[in-house]
Amino acid sequence: MPQEQLEALDRLHTAPALRAERKRKAELGQFMTPSSVARFMASLFPSNAAPTCRLLDAGAGMGALSSAFLDRWQAGGFDFRSVEVTAYEVDDDLRALLAQRFSAYREVTSHINAGDYIQLATEEGLPGDGYTHAILNPPYKKINSQSAHRLALRRVGIETVNLYAAFVALALMQAAQGGHIVAIIPRSFCNGPYYRPFREFILERAAIRRMHLFEARNKAFKEDEVLQENVIIHLERGGEQGSVMVSTSTDDTFGDLAIHEHPFDRVVFPDDPEQFIHVPTSPESNAIERSSAIRSTLADLDIKVSTGPVVDFRLKEHLRKMPGEGTVPLLYPGHFSSDGTTWPIEGCKKPNAIERNAETEKWLYPSGFYCVVRRFSSKEEKRRIVASVVDPSTFGEAPVLGFENHLNLFHDGKTGLPEALARGLAVFLNTTAIDECFRRYSGHTQVNATDLKRMNYPTREMLIELGEWAMKQETLTQDEIDAKLGNLIA
Repeated sequence: MPQEQLEALDRLHTAPALRAERKRKAELGQFMTPSSVARFMASLFPSNAAPTCRLLDAGAGMGALSSAFLDRWQAGGFDFRSVEVTAYEVDDDLRALLAQRFSAYREVTSHINAGDYIQLATEEGLPGDGYTHAILNPPYKKINSQSAHRLALRRVGIETVNLYAAFVALALMQAAQGGHIVAIIPRSFCNGPYYRPFREFILERAAIRRMHLFEARNKAFKEDEVLQENVIIHLERGGEQGSVMVSTSTDDTFGDLAIHEHPFDRVVFPDDPEQFIHVPTSPESNAIERSSAIRSTLADLDIKVSTGPVVDFRLKEHLRKMPGEGTVPLLYPGHFSSDGTTWPIEGCKKPNAIERNAETEKWLYPSGFYCVVRRFSSKEEKRRIVASVVDPSTFGEAPVLGFENHLNLFHDGKTGLPEALARGLAVFLNTTAIDECFRRYSGHTQVNATDLKRMNYPTREMLIELGEWAMKQETLTQDEIDAKLGNLIA
């Protein structure tokens, strides 16, 4: 297919006649692949190959990915003599487009399957010889625990919570030994407990050869309202794991493409039981990785972290706009800023107080010093982890405090921390080095208590030293915080 025909798919995608179709596809979690991204993905496959290519394109859409792959073959980019394409697509209209596209490649044998890839693939079982190549832009949508998709996947030993992970896992099962899979997927699988079975699944069966990171998903999918960061990943079924090539670009023009090679132990840390997948964006290790002083767990420090226990909609009848008789402070992320804690806030949309009674008592913490981290940050914020200190003097004589569910809370068995320790924790968590580390395995703006539990920290003594230093400063700039941590761990 000539390149101009592949780019015509972009024009078709943005045509007014297909806007309603795009909206419907988005409801299904499906997003069409721009031609520039399709060509880049096709370029990641190695050129040397078996005489016959068996290509899988599951959720093929309008055929942009298959077309880019076949264009590369026709241009001499692959060594195989023939290609068999197997495509899956649920949409009748798109299947007609697919048939038209494939007909332009006379040397290609194509099979277009009508229906749901997960249902069909789990019923069909593995193909005879396995696919030698798979190129995927799978749908992104949660799978309900008792849905037909979840049950079908369990029958073949796949346990995951999202369609995109299911597509990649199934493609990996259907690949031949030495087969290559290139997929563009959200980065959410890199961390968190929900995707741990999926991470284990791919790491047991394949080698990671390449990862490409976009700044944000809406940079790569300009015509679709998608905010998840995404990564293009290249896997080799049964390959021996070696170093990993990591590339980055701001958007789908790839104008600022940068590529670095990293040892695998910088991508998946050998001592990490969760097997988080890091995406290093520079060749140098950062201060946290280099320092032998930052090796303590929260258990070593005798500190716990929990999600704020007050779920406001469940305790709605006990919430009050402003403090009054029989109430205690209720703290939301909005009460904290770089300037400190502001409470109460007049005219705030959120309540400032909660009644203290028999129904709320178990959700309240004794007044004291705590370190809190917002669970959600905006895309515009410079740091993903934003930590603040709860100073009990802000709340007068309040005996207990309420912490709303959008905060993560560092505490000592549901009581406060020594002031210097709480302030030292906040300083450490607000460093640029911590932000860099977090971004390497987290592609979204949510910070879970699990993420904070698995991080390494300085010793308790070092945190207290950081806190005592912070207490002597009138103001703290980012440069001063970063420099202080650097001096402390040098």
